Amino acid sequence: MSPHTDAFAPFRWRRRLRALAVALVAATTVSSGVAIAANTGGASSKSNKNSTPTLKIGSKGSLVKKVQSRLKVRPVSGYYGSKTARKVKFFQKDRGLTADGIAGPDTLRALGVVASESSNGSGGSVKLPAVLKKIAQCESGGNPRAVSPDGRYRGKFQFDQATWEAYGGKGDPAKAAESVQDRIALKLYRARGTAPWPNCA
Repeated sequence: MSPHTDAFAPFRWRRRLRALAVALVAATTVSSGVAIAANTGGASSKSNKNSTPTLKIGSKGSLVKKVQSRLKVRPVSGYYGSKTARKVKFFQKDRGLTADGIAGPDTLRALGVVASESSNGSGGSVKLPAVLKKIAQCESGGNPRAVSPDGRYRGKFQFDQATWEAYGGKGDPAKAAESVQDRIALKLYRARGTAPWPNCA
């Protein structure tokens, strides 16, 4: 190497080091930007999923167990398989819902495993005394869509039609919003105590 070349060597190295530093900063910025975008997308997806529960084959968890309990799927495994999908489909046909075997928000509300939209309306939710909660579990497992084998007793508190209408109910008790059933049951309890539920009081 010539003396002339050696004299300019430090300047060349400085330029190379500066170029390398600029390249590293740019790469870090781009990488951070991608990471931020990916994290934002993940959070958004999770939020959307939580706001609208939908169960289908392959779904797992406590909500699946509730659906299986309501539809008497055995075993109650918490896994949404083909047996659960068939039961959901039969339920949907019976309720006039889209019979696709997928438990979306409408089906879950009809099953009573998530809050009904009407419970957030002007009627509001009802605070039940412990004894009525116990009665509901005994009578129907807490299922507002329950119907006795002979069809006579219906809903969360297994009302007969005459009692239901006498205390302000309209239509089929088993198709009424859960909050409405709770209000009628509370009115009945205040008037007659636990007498209407002799086997569960």
